[in-house]
Amino acid sequence: MNLYALIGFPLGHSFSKRYFTEKFQREGLAETHVYELFELPEANELPALVAQWPELKGLNVTIPHKKAVLPFLTELDSLAERIGAVNVIKVQSDGTLKGYNSDYWGFRWSLERWEPFQQLQPKKALILGDGGATKAVRIALEDLGITYKTVSRKESDSFLNYSDLNADVLAEYSLIINATPLGTYPNVDACPDLPYASLTEQNLLYDLVYNPEETLFMKRGAEHGAATHNGYRMLELQAEKSWEIWNE
Repeated sequence: MNLYALIGFPLGHSFSKRYFTEKFQREGLAETHVYELFELPEANELPALVAQWPELKGLNVTIPHKKAVLPFLTELDSLAERIGAVNVIKVQSDGTLKGYNSDYWGFRWSLERWEPFQQLQPKKALILGDGGATKAVRIALEDLGITYKTVSRKESDSFLNYSDLNADVLAEYSLIINATPLGTYPNVDACPDLPYASLTEQNLLYDLVYNPEETLFMKRGAEHGAATHNGYRMLELQAEKSWEIWNE
């Protein structure tokens, strides 16, 4: 049996387990491949987990361990090293662990394939939030030649504050990426504190949240002509990149 799993803590409803279970069934792999959930309260439990399951081929990593697992890896892919976070681990043939980041590819590919993005070709972006999700987003934007500013409630000379946002800023930074959890089910009535009335059809709103399908952030942007995109395609593409990494 080839075993794959998601590690993190806590683990509730998992996109990854459903996605890979359906993929294995669809591709005739269900008898030889299985995907499980392993709750790890502490990242230092990773070596014992790998030792306990010799059939383990690969792991996805979610919060709060994307950085915490780094000391327990033998090797890092160059992209994961740049980002400073890992969400994919490959158990290599000699039992050593190599870390990768597929969030980068999920975000980048979904953005590049988005038709309004192709049409408007924005050069500047706002990233809402400064949590772990922003690390891969920042590197992907850099590689696409898009400059960005981070917007945060934290006081910092290097960040914009939400109070700094106005029509001029939203016109200059036409791509707006919500990397906060605001609006995630069940808190669907929440959204980032933007001057939504200043948005136009020249703005692109990309929400990393995928549940609900249309967040309040997206809905309020669409009301003013902005194109919107949720995070579901990013999840699908990062999962496929994980599968590619495990089978290299």
